[in-house]
Amino acid sequence: MCSKSFTFFILLFLLTFAGIPAKTQEDSCDLQISLLTCSPGTELYSTFGHSALRVTDRQTGTDIIYNYGTFDFYDPAFLLKFTRGQLLYYLDQQDFGGFLRDYMMENRSVREQVLALDCSEKKAIREALFVNMQEENKRYRYDFLFDNCTTRLRELILKKSGTTYTTGKVIPFQGATFRNHIHYYLDNNQQYWSKLGIDILLGSKMDREMTNDEAMFLPDYLEKGIDSSRSANVNLVLKKNVLFERNSNQNNSGSFFSRPVFLFSLFAIFVLLAGLSKRPSAIKFTAGIDFAIFFLNGLLGCFLLFMWYGTDHNTTQNNFNIIWALPIHIVMAFAVRKNSNAARKYFLFIAIINLVLLISWLILPQQLNIALIPWVMIAAWRSWIISKNLLHN
Repeated sequence: MCSKSFTFFILLFLLTFAGIPAKTQEDSCDLQISLLTCSPGTELYSTFGHSALRVTDRQTGTDIIYNYGTFDFYDPAFLLKFTRGQLLYYLDQQDFGGFLRDYMMENRSVREQVLALDCSEKKAIREALFVNMQEENKRYRYDFLFDNCTTRLRELILKKSGTTYTTGKVIPFQGATFRNHIHYYLDNNQQYWSKLGIDILLGSKMDREMTNDEAMFLPDYLEKGIDSSRSANVNLVLKKNVLFERNSNQNNSGSFFSRPVFLFSLFAIFVLLAGLSKRPSAIKFTAGIDFAIFFLNGLLGCFLLFMWYGTDHNTTQNNFNIIWALPIHIVMAFAVRKNSNAARKYFLFIAIINLVLLISWLILPQQLNIALIPWVMIAAWRSWIISKNLLHN
Protein backbone atom coordinates (compact mmCIF):
# COMPACT_ATOMS: atom_id res chain seq x y z
CA MET A 1 0.00 0.00 0.00
CA CYS A 2 2.78 2.40 0.95
CA SER A 3 4.66 1.68 -2.27
CA LYS A 4 1.54 2.26 -4.36
CA SER A 5 0.84 5.53 -2.56
CA PHE A 6 4.38 6.73 -3.15
CA THR A 7 4.20 5.82 -6.85
CA PHE A 8 0.87 7.65 -7.17
CA PHE A 9 2.34 10.73 -5.48
CA ILE A 10 5.35 10.79 -7.83
CA LEU A 11 3.07 10.38 -10.85
CA LEU A 12 0.80 13.19 -9.66
CA PHE A 13 3.83 15.44 -9.10
CA LEU A 14 5.17 14.83 -12.61
CA LEU A 15 1.79 15.43 -14.24
CA THR A 16 1.26 18.63 -12.33
CA PHE A 17 4.63 20.32 -12.74
CA ALA A 18 6.39 18.65 -15.62
CA GLY A 19 4.09 16.92 -18.04
CA ILE A 20 1.15 19.34 -18.52
CA PRO A 21 1.50 22.32 -20.91
CA ALA A 22 1.17 25.77 -19.36
CA LYS A 23 -2.22 26.48 -20.99
CA THR A 24 -3.81 23.39 -19.44
CA GLN A 25 -3.28 24.88 -15.99
CA GLU A 26 -5.75 27.62 -16.90
CA ASP A 27 -8.60 25.23 -16.14
CA SER A 28 -8.00 25.96 -12.44
CA CYS A 29 -8.89 29.62 -13.05
CA ASP A 30 -12.46 30.64 -12.26
CA LEU A 31 -12.60 33.05 -15.19
CA GLN A 32 -13.28 32.27 -18.83
CA ILE A 33 -13.12 34.96 -21.51
CA SER A 34 -14.54 34.45 -24.98
CA LEU A 35 -14.91 36.51 -28.13
CA LEU A 36 -18.42 36.25 -29.57
CA THR A 37 -18.99 36.91 -33.27
CA CYS A 38 -22.56 37.42 -34.48
CA SER A 39 -23.50 36.96 -38.12
CA PRO A 40 -25.00 39.82 -40.18
CA GLY A 41 -28.71 40.56 -39.93
CA THR A 42 -31.18 41.73 -42.54
CA GLU A 43 -31.30 45.40 -41.51
CA LEU A 44 -28.65 47.90 -42.63
CA TYR A 45 -27.39 48.53 -39.08
CA SER A 46 -26.72 44.79 -38.67
CA THR A 47 -25.33 44.13 -42.16
CA PHE A 48 -21.72 43.92 -40.98
CA GLY A 49 -22.29 41.64 -37.98
CA HIS A 50 -21.32 42.28 -34.38
CA SER A 51 -18.62 41.44 -31.82
CA ALA A 52 -18.87 41.19 -28.05
CA LEU A 53 -16.84 39.82 -25.16
CA ARG A 54 -18.17 37.14 -22.81
CA VAL A 55 -16.79 36.90 -19.28
CA THR A 56 -17.83 33.87 -17.24
CA ASP A 57 -16.93 33.70 -13.55
CA ARG A 58 -17.51 30.26 -12.07
CA GLN A 59 -16.82 31.51 -8.55
CA THR A 60 -19.61 34.10 -8.58
CA GLY A 61 -21.81 32.27 -11.11
CA THR A 62 -22.00 35.31 -13.42
CA ASP A 63 -22.03 35.16 -17.22
CA ILE A 64 -21.79 38.68 -18.63
CA ILE A 65 -21.60 40.08 -22.17
CA TYR A 66 -19.63 43.32 -22.70
CA ASN A 67 -20.66 45.31 -25.75
CA TYR A 68 -18.98 48.48 -27.07
CA GLY A 69 -21.66 49.06 -29.71
CA THR A 70 -24.34 50.80 -27.64
CA PHE A 71 -25.68 54.32 -28.14
CA ASP A 72 -28.61 56.40 -26.87
CA PHE A 73 -31.18 56.32 -29.67
CA TYR A 74 -33.54 58.48 -27.57
CA ASP A 75 -31.11 61.38 -27.26
CA PRO A 76 -33.05 64.49 -28.48
CA ALA A 77 -30.01 65.48 -30.57
CA PHE A 78 -29.41 61.94 -31.85
CA LEU A 79 -29.87 62.71 -35.56
CA LEU A 80 -27.72 65.87 -35.46
CA LYS A 81 -24.92 64.14 -33.52
CA PHE A 82 -25.04 61.12 -35.81
CA THR A 83 -24.88 63.27 -38.96
CA ARG A 84 -22.01 65.37 -37.66
CA GLY A 85 -20.02 62.38 -36.42
CA GLN A 86 -20.35 63.43 -32.79
CA LEU A 87 -22.52 60.59 -31.51
CA LEU A 88 -20.99 58.92 -28.47
CA TYR A 89 -21.07 55.13 -28.19
CA TYR A 90 -20.52 53.42 -24.87
CA LEU A 91 -19.65 50.13 -23.24
CA ASP A 92 -22.63 48.26 -21.83
CA GLN A 93 -23.14 44.87 -20.22
CA GLN A 94 -25.89 42.28 -20.51
CA ASP A 95 -26.66 38.86 -19.14
CA PHE A 96 -25.50 36.17 -21.57
CA GLY A 97 -28.88 34.46 -21.65
CA GLY A 98 -30.68 37.61 -22.74
CA PHE A 99 -28.00 38.40 -25.30
CA LEU A 100 -28.26 34.97 -26.90
CA ARG A 101 -32.07 35.08 -26.98
CA ASP A 102 -31.97 38.43 -28.79
CA TYR A 103 -29.81 37.01 -31.57
CA MET A 104 -31.83 33.81 -31.78
CA MET A 105 -34.96 35.92 -32.31
CA GLU A 106 -33.16 37.81 -35.11
CA ASN A 107 -31.99 34.49 -36.62
CA ARG A 108 -28.33 35.49 -36.41
CA SER A 109 -25.60 32.95 -35.71
CA VAL A 110 -23.45 33.36 -32.61
CA ARG A 111 -19.97 31.82 -32.59
CA GLU A 112 -17.67 31.67 -29.58
CA GLN A 113 -13.88 31.59 -29.35
CA VAL A 114 -12.70 30.71 -25.85
CA LEU A 115 -9.38 32.49 -25.34
CA ALA A 116 -6.35 30.57 -24.06
CA LEU A 117 -5.25 33.17 -21.50
CA ASP A 118 -3.68 32.59 -18.12
CA CYS A 119 -5.35 33.81 -14.95
CA SER A 120 -3.40 37.06 -14.75
CA GLU A 121 -4.31 37.93 -18.35
CA LYS A 122 -7.97 37.18 -17.79
CA LYS A 123 -8.02 39.30 -14.66
CA ALA A 124 -6.28 42.15 -16.49
CA ILE A 125 -8.90 42.13 -19.25
CA ARG A 126 -11.76 41.95 -16.76
CA GLU A 127 -10.26 44.81 -14.77
CA ALA A 128 -9.96 46.88 -17.96
CA LEU A 129 -13.65 46.21 -18.64
CA PHE A 130 -14.56 47.26 -15.08
CA VAL A 131 -12.62 50.51 -15.54
CA ASN A 132 -14.27 51.17 -18.91
CA MET A 133 -17.70 50.53 -17.42
CA GLN A 134 -17.30 53.47 -15.05
CA GLU A 135 -19.50 56.40 -15.98
CA GLU A 136 -16.61 58.73 -16.70
CA ASN A 137 -14.88 56.20 -18.98
CA LYS A 138 -17.62 54.27 -20.77
CA ARG A 139 -18.30 56.69 -23.68
CA TYR A 140 -16.13 57.13 -26.76
CA ARG A 141 -16.25 58.90 -30.13
CA TYR A 142 -17.26 56.20 -32.60
CA ASP A 143 -15.34 55.79 -35.86
CA PHE A 144 -16.68 53.15 -38.26
CA LEU A 145 -13.22 52.18 -39.55
CA PHE A 146 -10.76 52.79 -36.75
CA ASP A 147 -12.58 52.92 -33.41
CA ASN A 148 -15.73 50.82 -33.24
CA CYS A 149 -17.19 48.02 -31.15
CA THR A 150 -14.95 45.48 -32.91
CA THR A 151 -11.64 47.37 -32.96
CA ARG A 152 -12.03 48.07 -29.23
CA LEU A 153 -12.16 44.33 -28.56
CA ARG A 154 -9.17 43.74 -30.81
CA GLU A 155 -7.15 46.25 -28.79
CA LEU A 156 -8.37 44.77 -25.53
CA ILE A 157 -7.50 41.18 -26.42
CA LEU A 158 -4.26 41.66 -28.35
CA LYS A 159 -2.81 44.64 -26.47
CA LYS A 160 -4.12 44.36 -22.90
CA SER A 161 -3.51 40.66 -22.32
CA GLY A 162 0.21 41.16 -21.64
CA THR A 163 1.34 38.64 -24.25
CA THR A 164 2.68 39.47 -27.71
CA TYR A 165 0.75 37.62 -30.40
CA THR A 166 1.54 37.16 -34.06
CA THR A 167 -1.59 37.38 -36.20
CA GLY A 168 -1.93 35.57 -39.51
CA LYS A 169 -3.06 37.18 -42.75
CA VAL A 170 -6.78 37.99 -42.78
CA ILE A 171 -6.95 40.39 -45.76
CA PRO A 172 -9.11 38.65 -48.40
CA PHE A 173 -6.83 39.63 -51.31
CA GLN A 174 -3.82 41.81 -52.01
CA GLY A 175 -4.74 45.46 -52.36
CA ALA A 176 -8.12 45.10 -50.62
CA THR A 177 -9.63 48.42 -49.53
CA PHE A 178 -12.14 49.42 -46.87
CA ARG A 179 -14.73 49.92 -49.62
CA ASN A 180 -14.10 46.39 -50.94
CA HIS A 181 -14.75 45.12 -47.43
CA ILE A 182 -18.11 46.83 -46.96
CA HIS A 183 -19.22 46.15 -50.56
CA TYR A 184 -19.02 42.42 -49.91
CA TYR A 185 -21.49 42.65 -47.02
CA LEU A 186 -23.83 45.13 -48.72
CA ASP A 187 -24.01 42.98 -51.86
CA ASN A 188 -24.46 39.80 -49.86
CA ASN A 189 -27.35 41.41 -47.98
CA GLN A 190 -28.81 42.89 -51.20
CA GLN A 191 -28.47 46.41 -49.82
CA TYR A 192 -27.93 47.92 -53.29
CA TRP A 193 -29.57 51.28 -52.57
CA SER A 194 -27.69 51.55 -49.29
CA LYS A 195 -24.50 50.68 -51.17
CA LEU A 196 -25.21 53.51 -53.61
CA GLY A 197 -25.83 55.97 -50.77
CA ILE A 198 -22.68 54.90 -48.94
CA ASP A 199 -20.59 55.14 -52.11
CA ILE A 200 -21.89 58.65 -52.75
CA LEU A 201 -21.35 59.76 -49.16
CA LEU A 202 -17.94 58.25 -48.38
CA GLY A 203 -14.87 59.70 -50.05
CA SER A 204 -11.54 58.45 -51.33
CA LYS A 205 -10.19 57.53 -47.87
CA MET A 206 -12.32 54.40 -48.16
CA ASP A 207 -10.23 53.34 -51.16
CA ARG A 208 -6.89 53.17 -49.37
CA GLU A 209 -5.33 49.72 -49.14
CA MET A 210 -5.87 48.25 -45.68
CA THR A 211 -3.22 46.84 -43.39
CA ASN A 212 -3.81 43.44 -41.82
CA ASP A 213 -4.75 45.00 -38.47
CA GLU A 214 -7.09 47.51 -40.10
CA ALA A 215 -8.94 44.70 -41.91
CA MET A 216 -10.18 43.56 -38.51
CA PHE A 217 -12.57 46.49 -38.15
CA LEU A 218 -15.34 44.05 -39.13
CA PRO A 219 -16.41 41.20 -36.81
CA ASP A 220 -15.79 38.30 -39.22
CA TYR A 221 -12.23 39.46 -39.82
CA LEU A 222 -11.52 39.98 -36.14
CA GLU A 223 -12.70 36.40 -35.64
CA LYS A 224 -10.24 35.24 -38.31
CA GLY A 225 -7.48 37.35 -36.80
CA ILE A 226 -7.99 36.00 -33.29
CA ASP A 227 -8.21 32.46 -34.66
CA SER A 228 -4.83 32.87 -36.39
CA SER A 229 -3.04 34.59 -33.48
CA ARG A 230 -0.20 32.74 -31.78
CA SER A 231 2.42 33.33 -29.13
CA ALA A 232 5.41 30.96 -28.98
CA ASN A 233 3.48 28.49 -31.15
CA VAL A 234 0.55 28.46 -28.71
CA ASN A 235 -2.84 29.37 -30.19
CA LEU A 236 -4.74 32.29 -28.69
CA VAL A 237 -7.97 30.34 -29.18
CA LEU A 238 -8.40 27.43 -26.78
CA LYS A 239 -11.61 26.10 -28.30
CA LYS A 240 -14.51 27.18 -30.52
CA ASN A 241 -18.24 26.73 -30.03
CA VAL A 242 -21.28 27.47 -32.16
CA LEU A 243 -23.79 28.83 -29.65
CA PHE A 244 -26.53 29.30 -32.24
CA GLU A 245 -26.69 28.46 -35.94
CA ARG A 246 -29.01 30.60 -38.04
CA ASN A 247 -31.70 29.13 -40.23
CA SER A 248 -30.43 29.77 -43.76
CA ASN A 249 -33.76 29.02 -45.47
CA GLN A 250 -34.44 32.49 -46.76
CA ASN A 251 -35.01 34.02 -50.18
CA ASN A 252 -31.84 35.63 -51.55
CA SER A 253 -33.12 36.22 -55.07
CA GLY A 254 -33.32 40.00 -55.18
CA SER A 255 -34.81 41.40 -58.37
CA PHE A 256 -32.36 43.02 -60.78
CA PHE A 257 -35.14 45.34 -61.94
CA SER A 258 -35.25 47.09 -58.58
CA ARG A 259 -31.53 47.85 -58.48
CA PRO A 260 -30.23 51.41 -58.98
CA VAL A 261 -28.17 50.54 -62.08
CA PHE A 262 -31.26 49.24 -63.91
CA LEU A 263 -33.59 52.07 -62.85
CA PHE A 264 -31.03 54.78 -63.63
CA SER A 265 -30.37 53.19 -67.03
CA LEU A 266 -34.10 53.09 -67.70
CA PHE A 267 -34.38 56.75 -66.71
CA ALA A 268 -31.46 57.69 -69.00
CA ILE A 269 -33.09 55.93 -71.98
CA PHE A 270 -36.40 57.65 -71.23
CA VAL A 271 -34.78 61.11 -71.09
CA LEU A 272 -32.80 60.37 -74.25
CA LEU A 273 -35.93 59.42 -76.19
CA ALA A 274 -37.86 62.41 -74.83
CA GLY A 275 -35.01 64.73 -75.80
CA LEU A 276 -35.00 63.51 -79.39
CA SER A 277 -38.60 64.55 -79.89
CA LYS A 278 -39.29 67.94 -81.48
CA ARG A 279 -42.82 68.22 -80.15
CA PRO A 280 -43.39 71.34 -77.98
CA SER A 281 -44.77 69.24 -75.13
CA ALA A 282 -41.67 67.02 -75.18
CA ILE A 283 -39.35 70.05 -75.24
CA LYS A 284 -41.18 71.55 -72.26
CA PHE A 285 -41.06 68.21 -70.46
CA THR A 286 -37.30 67.76 -70.97
CA ALA A 287 -36.73 71.30 -69.73
CA GLY A 288 -38.42 70.28 -66.48
CA ILE A 289 -36.27 67.15 -66.36
CA ASP A 290 -33.14 69.25 -66.90
CA PHE A 291 -34.10 71.50 -64.01
CA ALA A 292 -34.76 68.50 -61.75
CA ILE A 293 -31.46 66.76 -62.63
CA PHE A 294 -29.26 69.77 -61.96
CA PHE A 295 -31.20 70.98 -58.93
CA LEU A 296 -30.98 67.53 -57.31
CA ASN A 297 -27.29 67.26 -58.20
CA GLY A 298 -26.65 70.68 -56.69
CA LEU A 299 -28.64 69.86 -53.56
CA LEU A 300 -26.65 66.65 -53.14
CA GLY A 301 -23.42 68.57 -53.74
CA CYS A 302 -24.29 70.98 -50.92
CA PHE A 303 -24.84 68.01 -48.62
CA LEU A 304 -21.53 66.41 -49.66
CA LEU A 305 -19.78 69.72 -49.02
CA PHE A 306 -21.36 69.90 -45.56
CA MET A 307 -20.28 66.32 -44.79
CA TRP A 308 -16.77 67.15 -46.02
CA TYR A 309 -16.18 70.36 -44.07
CA GLY A 310 -18.99 70.60 -41.52
CA THR A 311 -18.70 67.28 -39.71
CA ASP A 312 -16.13 65.23 -37.81
CA HIS A 313 -16.40 62.28 -40.21
CA ASN A 314 -12.99 61.57 -41.75
CA THR A 315 -14.37 59.20 -44.38
CA THR A 316 -16.64 61.84 -45.98
CA GLN A 317 -13.69 64.02 -46.98
CA ASN A 318 -11.93 64.07 -50.39
CA ASN A 319 -15.09 62.94 -52.16
CA PHE A 320 -14.81 62.73 -55.97
CA ASN A 321 -18.61 62.60 -56.33
CA ILE A 322 -18.49 66.36 -55.97
CA ILE A 323 -17.32 66.48 -59.62
CA TRP A 324 -20.75 65.54 -61.00
CA ALA A 325 -22.68 66.90 -58.01
CA LEU A 326 -21.34 70.45 -57.97
CA PRO A 327 -23.13 72.59 -55.34
CA ILE A 328 -23.45 75.48 -57.82
CA HIS A 329 -25.85 73.32 -59.87
CA ILE A 330 -28.54 74.24 -57.36
CA VAL A 331 -28.36 77.82 -58.71
CA MET A 332 -27.64 77.07 -62.36
CA ALA A 333 -30.64 74.74 -62.55
CA PHE A 334 -32.72 77.90 -62.88
CA ALA A 335 -30.70 78.89 -65.97
CA VAL A 336 -31.41 75.82 -68.13
CA ARG A 337 -33.62 77.95 -70.41
CA LYS A 338 -32.09 81.38 -69.86
CA ASN A 339 -30.54 82.85 -72.99
CA SER A 340 -27.22 84.05 -71.58
CA ASN A 341 -23.65 83.58 -72.66
CA ALA A 342 -22.59 82.71 -69.11
CA ALA A 343 -25.18 79.92 -68.87
CA ARG A 344 -24.15 78.52 -72.26
CA LYS A 345 -20.48 78.42 -71.28
CA TYR A 346 -21.33 76.90 -67.90
CA PHE A 347 -23.29 73.97 -69.32
CA LEU A 348 -20.68 73.40 -72.03
CA PHE A 349 -18.05 73.21 -69.27
CA ILE A 350 -20.23 70.79 -67.29
CA ALA A 351 -20.67 68.59 -70.37
CA ILE A 352 -16.89 68.40 -70.83
CA ILE A 353 -16.23 67.76 -67.11
CA ASN A 354 -18.77 64.94 -66.96
CA LEU A 355 -17.38 63.41 -70.15
CA VAL A 356 -13.85 63.44 -68.71
CA LEU A 357 -15.22 61.89 -65.53
CA LEU A 358 -16.82 59.05 -67.50
CA ILE A 359 -13.63 58.39 -69.47
CA SER A 360 -11.50 58.28 -66.29
CA TRP A 361 -14.10 56.38 -64.22
CA LEU A 362 -11.95 53.29 -63.65
CA ILE A 363 -8.68 55.09 -62.88
CA LEU A 364 -9.90 57.59 -60.29
CA PRO A 365 -8.42 57.41 -56.76
CA GLN A 366 -11.99 56.76 -55.58
CA GLN A 367 -14.23 53.90 -56.67
CA LEU A 368 -17.51 55.44 -57.82
CA ASN A 369 -20.67 53.37 -57.87
CA ILE A 370 -21.39 51.85 -61.28
CA ALA A 371 -25.07 52.79 -60.99
CA LEU A 372 -24.05 56.45 -61.34
CA ILE A 373 -22.71 55.97 -64.89
CA PRO A 374 -26.09 56.38 -66.65
CA TRP A 375 -26.93 59.31 -64.36
CA VAL A 376 -23.67 61.10 -65.20
CA MET A 377 -24.07 60.22 -68.90
CA ILE A 378 -27.51 61.80 -69.08
CA ALA A 379 -26.25 64.88 -67.17
CA ALA A 380 -23.36 65.23 -69.65
CA TRP A 381 -25.65 64.85 -72.67
CA ARG A 382 -28.29 67.27 -71.36
CA SER A 383 -25.57 69.81 -70.51
CA TRP A 384 -24.38 69.64 -74.11
CA ILE A 385 -27.93 70.01 -75.46
CA ILE A 386 -28.64 72.97 -73.15
CA SER A 387 -25.46 74.75 -74.24
CA LYS A 388 -26.37 74.21 -77.92
CA ASN A 389 -29.95 75.39 -77.44
CA LEU A 390 -28.79 78.53 -75.62
CA LEU A 391 -26.33 79.21 -78.40
CA HIS A 392 -29.07 79.20 -81.07
CA ASN A 393 -31.67 81.11 -79.06
